[in-house]
Amino acid sequence: MTDRLTSLYSDHIATLKQRADRALGDAKFDHLVVHAGAQRLQFLDDMYYPFKVNPQFKAWVPIVDNPHCWIVYTPGEKPRLIYWQPVDYWHKPADTPSGFWVEHFDIRMIANPEDAKQHFPASGRVAMIGEGEENPEDVLNALHFDRAWKTDYELECLRRANERGARGHRATERAFRNGSSEYALHVEYLRATHHTEEELPYGNIIALNEHASVLHYYFHDRQRLDPERRHSFLIDAGASFNGYASDITRTYSANDHDEFHDLVAAMDEAQQAICDEVKPGVNYPDLHMLAHRRIADILARFDFVSLEADEIVGKRISSAFFPHGVGHYLGLQVHDVGGFMADRTGKAIEKPEGHPYLRLTRKLEPRHVFTIEPGLYFIEPLLTELANGENSQYVNWSKVDSFRKFGGIRIEDNIVVTEKGHENMTRNAFAAVS
Repeated sequence: MTDRLTSLYSDHIATLKQRADRALGDAKFDHLVVHAGAQRLQFLDDMYYPFKVNPQFKAWVPIVDNPHCWIVYTPGEKPRLIYWQPVDYWHKPADTPSGFWVEHFDIRMIANPEDAKQHFPASGRVAMIGEGEENPEDVLNALHFDRAWKTDYELECLRRANERGARGHRATERAFRNGSSEYALHVEYLRATHHTEEELPYGNIIALNEHASVLHYYFHDRQRLDPERRHSFLIDAGASFNGYASDITRTYSANDHDEFHDLVAAMDEAQQAICDEVKPGVNYPDLHMLAHRRIADILARFDFVSLEADEIVGKRISSAFFPHGVGHYLGLQVHDVGGFMADRTGKAIEKPEGHPYLRLTRKLEPRHVFTIEPGLYFIEPLLTELANGENSQYVNWSKVDSFRKFGGIRIEDNIVVTEKGHENMTRNAFAAVS
């Protein structure tokens, strides 16, 4: 694996240099300086918040846990890494840089964060990127727009992140079948992925029963449910590899012979049908609208709504059961940047009317990576709003009421567009770890 990363990383750095050269040249800058970020003390305390690295920094180097570091790049020159390694007996300093990537950098060690400035460019116009820095908009827009096209190195990291996540999902499903609590399921996921909580790309959503109706449910109930009170399990959990994230969701029924099990199967089939439409040239919002049509078909087929699918979408009834977007870009960040950008200047592509939560509106091109994650939920405030509106008459409320205890369903895979179609990294990862 390291040998493969070694060969891919060289081209990755070459690509980053080309992108930086163009961004700096267009904006009339001479140098790019990127800060990893700083440690932050908790309010009225002497403990630090968990450190989260600047994604523009970890694009260059797989360093995700060491603050006060910098990348300094001048077109035509070897990139410089300013690396913080203090003399400290209270905390363990970061290890000296090593591995497949170090030969690509002129590494300067510093013991104190303030010493970094002596390694900055001495003249010329500098684009400073990072929290609290100048962050010139024209440079950032160009770099963000280009991030949509992943290098081979990045794709390899994303595949590895998917494999780690798939292992966690497999282990957590087994623990669910054995009756574990939400908290125990969360701990099992950490164990199986060899992650600490700080290393996760985002907080795990571990939702039993009606908790699955909360789209971002971050609580971990300690109570172990009796078998007759366990109905469903939704897990939205990813993993990290060299700073790149996977973002995977699965939903399970506690009973393989009930109608909710059939509903999960129907949603999985719908999700795969949406994935099958991924290819170069497709407008991502069209996939979002396809998701609404597929979910509307399920609402009609399972007798939740007594209308044809097109009418369910047209009256926006499907939005009460599927209120979020069908996915988002993925990479250095879980919700990777650039999803609305029409070009390198930052001009935006508008979202479809009535769909405010869609995170991606661009046309798909090879090397774009994103999620496909349709959902069908029984969310109390949205159902109340539906019940009080003119479309209430079309809803089979007794059927809906009988499914509230399950919370909802979400199925999510990570997809990369290829020259002729797509690669489903998540399905491949599950097949590899089964």
